[in-house]
Amino acid sequence: MIERPPVSDYPILVVDDEPIVLSALKETLERDCFHVVAFTSPTKAIEALGNQKFAVIISDQRMPEMSGLDFLMACKKVQPNATRILITAVLSLPTIIEAINKGEIFRFVAKPWLREELTTSIRNAYQRFELVTHNSALSGETRRLNEELKSANATLEQKVRDLELQKRELDAVNARLAESYDHSLELCTRVLSTYDEMLGGQTKELVEIARKLCESPHFSAADRSVLLSSARLCDIGLIGVSRELLRAFRQHPDRLTERERETLHSHPIFSQTLAAYVDPRPSVGEVVRAHHERFDGEGYPDNLRATSIPWLARCLAVAVAYVESGLPSDQAVEAVLAESGKGLDPEAVRLFLQTTHVVTLPRQVREVMLEELQPGMVLATGLHSPHGMLLIGEGQPLSQAMIMKIRNHNLIAPISQRLLVYS
Repeated sequence: MIERPPVSDYPILVVDDEPIVLSALKETLERDCFHVVAFTSPTKAIEALGNQKFAVIISDQRMPEMSGLDFLMACKKVQPNATRILITAVLSLPTIIEAINKGEIFRFVAKPWLREELTTSIRNAYQRFELVTHNSALSGETRRLNEELKSANATLEQKVRDLELQKRELDAVNARLAESYDHSLELCTRVLSTYDEMLGGQTKELVEIARKLCESPHFSAADRSVLLSSARLCDIGLIGVSRELLRAFRQHPDRLTERERETLHSHPIFSQTLAAYVDPRPSVGEVVRAHHERFDGEGYPDNLRATSIPWLARCLAVAVAYVESGLPSDQAVEAVLAESGKGLDPEAVRLFLQTTHVVTLPRQVREVMLEELQPGMVLATGLHSPHGMLLIGEGQPLSQAMIMKIRNHNLIAPISQRLLVYS
């Protein structure tokens, strides 16, 4: 069975000035299914190289027009990937060295050739041609991809520079916006102070307490921003209340008419409306509107109760109760504690006491929140229900079961008592 040559679309170019030898060589190769183009003139063969691509070029060494090596050298310039084979009857050492040094030939074939040796050399020559062609294509593709990559990198670098420029511009704009926002908040405080000096003072105190609350890990960055903004804006609606009514409310709150009370109780709604012009975040408006709601549902303006009141509003309500009491610190704390579980969320009260440090505790005692209770903690005071029933005695280490009992009881009847544990 005749073995077919390697798959290739390119023929073999054979050059020999002796027609008989050329015919014999052509016939030998075609018998093995090779496609052969034959020339007796190397000059005409070189011309053919300009019109057709060849996989293998075979040339006799001794020809009148030029030697085989000179011919193959010329072929290399036109089709460098073609595999070149030299056929010669005289294998002189100088000829071999010259051909090898110049890289003009792939293999020598001696005359007279053996058919098996010749066809094997041709098949190897085809493989070499396909390998070189493939490598050349890969090199070309690599160069193309490198150029594309270089171009893409240049484009990417430009985009990065553009993004960096945009980021710097955006940072500058954000800085100006933040500065403008802070100025707007400060302006609101000054407006309150100008309208009513006591209101301005209370607002400043609220902001300071809010800053201390924000030091707690129980708030996210967004929550801290909302709480601080709400503390500045929660009473801005009071500029719509007459100074006479504010004075009457502070001196004789029990003498106010129902209409006057309704006016005062509407100020969180006015504050929400005005606050939206300074800070349009809905969460700020919700906290501002709800900062006078009561944990027991008796507050205003919407009579919300317990957890239906936003958590930040419950925290702000404790600060408002402390500041608006107008009492010395220790008495104001007592007033806040008296409202724990009634008008104020007990957990928010505990957070207020824990973060503001308005109460000085013994060195070995610290305030904790309900959610911070851990097994192994020891209560510094006995824990009672709102009805006075002892739940956990003083000095008793807490277990996981005890903590679950406390939390379940709090869901049914909120525990208003401070949670003090030994450090």
